[in-house]
Amino acid sequence: MSLGHKEIFRVASLFAVLAAGSCSAPINTPDGLFDEPMVNHPIQVEPGYRSIKLAFSAPNAGLMPDDAQHFEDFVADFIAHGNGAISITVPSGPDASSTIAYFGERMAAAGVPRDRILVGARETAGSDGHVELGFISYVAATEPCGDWSRNLSQSSSNRVGANFGCAVQHNVAAQVADPRDLVAPQAMTPGDAARRAVVYDNYKNGKPTSAMKTADQSGAVTDVKK
Repeated sequence: MSLGHKEIFRVASLFAVLAAGSCSAPINTPDGLFDEPMVNHPIQVEPGYRSIKLAFSAPNAGLMPDDAQHFEDFVADFIAHGNGAISITVPSGPDASSTIAYFGERMAAAGVPRDRILVGARETAGSDGHVELGFISYVAATEPCGDWSRNLSQSSSNRVGANFGCAVQHNVAAQVADPRDLVAPQAMTPGDAARRAVVYDNYKNGKPTSAMKTADQSGAVTDVKK
């Protein structure tokens, strides 16, 4: 029994779909490698504790200029990359409460929400009067590169080597602004209600809905043809 033109077309379409699906998935080689570098060299995102110790004597003296700059940089780093809360641990003693208040107010003034500031006191040994700040941030990293165990000059299958794509994965892990973005996307910010109202009113009145451009925003580099 021979197939008609429609049946032949359906069979050919089915094989095309199966072939396309097989190309979309990474191919596993006998040595356990895939054609996709992201599978061979996955980026691991793990939490890490970051801390800083600052010399501090009394609230009325405040921080020394260098320590004040280190404090501001550390707090800014927490706002940009921190997860959860930032902690303030001060030496126990009569100045503990005032020291906590000093650092807490400076953090709040820098933009840290008060409900994300944790405070505590510790027993000091000897002359340890440092104030310790700390928070949890995520770090992206992948395995070390440099696996040249396979002779790439004798590869009849033309498959990837063990080191293929490793440097690119290292660069991505080093350059990503927030490693948490590799785990899950950030929540979308709410839309601009005022701009939405303007565009909708222009649409109802038959006016252009796009923003007006000035001559400097035209993008033209020459006026020879004018």
